[in-house]
Amino acid sequence: MNKNKKGVLILTPFFSPNIGGVETHLDDLTSVLDEKKYRVYVQTYSPLTTGRTLWEKYELLGNSIQVYRHKWIGRNLFHKLENYPILNFLYLTPYLFVRSLFFMMTNSHKIDIIHAQGLNAGAIGVALKAIFKKRLIISLHAVYKETGKSKLTNHATRLIFNNAEIVLGMSKAVMNQFTQLEAGKSNFDKYRYWVDVERFKPMDQEEARNQVGIKNCFTVLFAGRLIPIKGVKLLIDIARELEYIQFIFIGTGPMKNTLQKFSKKLPNVHFLGPVQNSKMAVYYNSANIFCIPSIYEEGLGRVAMESIACCTPVVGSNRGGIPEALNDSVSLLVEPTHENIKCAISTLHDDGERLKKMSSLCREFALKNYSKQNATLITKHYR
Repeated sequence: MNKNKKGVLILTPFFSPNIGGVETHLDDLTSVLDEKKYRVYVQTYSPLTTGRTLWEKYELLGNSIQVYRHKWIGRNLFHKLENYPILNFLYLTPYLFVRSLFFMMTNSHKIDIIHAQGLNAGAIGVALKAIFKKRLIISLHAVYKETGKSKLTNHATRLIFNNAEIVLGMSKAVMNQFTQLEAGKSNFDKYRYWVDVERFKPMDQEEARNQVGIKNCFTVLFAGRLIPIKGVKLLIDIARELEYIQFIFIGTGPMKNTLQKFSKKLPNVHFLGPVQNSKMAVYYNSANIFCIPSIYEEGLGRVAMESIACCTPVVGSNRGGIPEALNDSVSLLVEPTHENIKCAISTLHDDGERLKKMSSLCREFALKNYSKQNATLITKHYR
């Protein structure tokens, strides 16, 4: 290990083996930092939204990634509190702050940079920066729908941003929502997720379907949190009407029971439960289309990027940062209504030549836009 490299403390309520886009991004980020010989320390919780998952309190990954997980209340409580910012803050922030404070009291000499993931972790980072005088970077992964609605929330957000050296937003959609706050410092910059293009790559579709255990017919895949704003119910209703198309759902969340019920009632709907990101490539390859029908402002839509890397075109929502990650050569993005999403799926089902053309352009698009070079948009601030 190169002792001349800096120590980075990553603060995040969510980390693998919890399943999600942020978690996968942090797996990628810590891996890159490890390759670059940074000393990496992660303070996080036990899995909060992915149940029945084995996890370790302490884990050493790679050469120098030390992960400290603290047991905390899960059972999808996060999803229930998402719409209540103060309760969500009290749920995610105080205990992680206490554990991170104890860590810093004995390890602050090892830390040069605090990199907080999201606003809740950002609040912790501000406090630790004030106590231990470290450089603070905050990464934002989502569009915060409560921004601008509450003077208290706006004031707290400005306070967090003004005490960070850099605030990184993963898309214009994420960045634009904060311009109204008129934070005192011009410390915003943009970054972008990347995809392991060696893991997410094309394979024979029939072979992929055999591995997954699904029929060899036209297939639409959904993968994500099973919550209403992800458009899960919308896609189920579309599946009812497009009986000649096979719909595969992957994920976990409050709508799990709903999906289990419909997968028993509808012969063309199959719910496969949660799948670790490291195993997702074969599922993307088994589909003709990946669907991301989010009815809210997505931060970016990492799953769509992984699908494109596997040469599976995307049908989905034109909300939030999704249009920034894709273009019309590899995707068909529409306002996420029932009729629009249904029409887009039907269009590509009926026009095989168009779908084939889109698929042929996916890999080059992924290599150009989703390479690991995107990590420098973050590490350039580790000065």
